[in-house]
Amino acid sequence: MSNKAVKELLKDVLFEVADAIETGSFGEKIKVGITLLGSEHGEKELLRGAELAQRQNPDVEVVCIGPKLETELKTYEANTEEEQHKMMEELLDRKEIAACVTMHYSFPIGVSTVGKVVAPANGKDLIIANTTGTSATDRVEAMVRNAMSGIATAKACGIKDPKVGILNVEGARAVERALIKLKDAGYEFSFTESMRSDGGAVMRGNDLLAATPDIMVMDSLTGNVMMKMFSSYTTGGSYEASGYGYGPGVGSDYERIIMILSRASGAPVAAGAISYAAEVAKGNLCEVAKSEFQAAKKAGLDSVVEVKKAAVEEEEVAVPPKKSVTEEIPGIEILDLDDAAKVVWKAGIYAETGMGCTGPVVLVAPEDRDKAEEALKEAGYIG
Repeated sequence: MSNKAVKELLKDVLFEVADAIETGSFGEKIKVGITLLGSEHGEKELLRGAELAQRQNPDVEVVCIGPKLETELKTYEANTEEEQHKMMEELLDRKEIAACVTMHYSFPIGVSTVGKVVAPANGKDLIIANTTGTSATDRVEAMVRNAMSGIATAKACGIKDPKVGILNVEGARAVERALIKLKDAGYEFSFTESMRSDGGAVMRGNDLLAATPDIMVMDSLTGNVMMKMFSSYTTGGSYEASGYGYGPGVGSDYERIIMILSRASGAPVAAGAISYAAEVAKGNLCEVAKSEFQAAKKAGLDSVVEVKKAAVEEEEVAVPPKKSVTEEIPGIEILDLDDAAKVVWKAGIYAETGMGCTGPVVLVAPEDRDKAEEALKEAGYIG
């Protein structure tokens, strides 16, 4: 090696050492990509987010995939969305980047994204499980699997014992029953308690605003709406200015860390998504997710999500004599409410249906409550 080459090498080494001293980052940098084409705000807005992320994260190397723009960031040239997604997948599979942020990417059934937002009440981070894609074609099964995805993502972010809440949407009570069965069978996780006086793991709108749980479980369509609301409630909706994006696609055997942005996401969200990507990449998200799903499967995940409630026979059910009903039995899905009432009638108990503060309820007399609950549990309508 010539003296000139040695001097150049030493120069490069000294620059790297000086940079490490200045930033406090001495380890190998995590490489995170971002695709630039497809934004409603133009590729320069996403580039601004990429450059912002680079300034904020000295231990991350941000690379761009897209058209050549004026930037100091390394860029892999691609001039169509199709080209940039192909390049992204190649870079991920070759391990040249650990994760990538992109838009409008299709995941297979069984993989859906885990978003992260900032709660307006207190600035706390809240994981939304899930936000795009679908974990299963059945709603309840999808939400149960979303819980696993959310737990894996939280653990990859360094939360050792993440607290789980279930948003009070259709299917919430069935999801709660399934998760309780898994927990009782040995799948280890922790529920949270609602901030409202009635408590419980089924969360209210107040809990969303205050980020009561670490992970809020819901279906991905509801999650998508929540992401848009949290990200753009200060801007009128056309520009998503807050949060970390719609998150990584997570599944039981998914091997890539691909983070999703909305086409309305602005530079601050793009920067947040890159930071989020680096965080879950460092935390080995794919391996953590694989382990989490294996633990749930060992506890009976497949059988739990396939359990069907005992069907109510189609014959006419006689309604017992009417009496005053003041006791509420909660935890029943809205679509199952009429059938649940018939189950109670068949047990010889007069019941009515109603809507309580936390959702659908079966109303019975105080002296009939225990017997009615027993009938509903036996038929699979409550846990």
